[in-house]
Amino acid sequence: MNLREARVGQTVKVVKVHGEGPVRRRIMDMGITKGQSIYVQKVAPLGDPVEITIRNYELSVRKADCEMVEVEPLDAAEEA
Repeated sequence: MNLREARVGQTVKVVKVHGEGPVRRRIMDMGITKGQSIYVQKVAPLGDPVEITIRNYELSVRKADCEMVEVEPLDAAEEA
């Protein structure tokens, strides 16, 4: 699943960042790297942007960029 498919209130873990060149680098420069947990705070009414919390700061990400981030849901035990 990708970050775009994550539900509001869900915590997910980054599995892989897809994309090439500058686009991939920009996503990784925002702190979205493999192994990081992301909390989905809210989604704008039309679905763009998605507001997330990663590395203890809030970030708004375009849905096109969210589709490039492959994630997996965290189990309740892993979140603690």
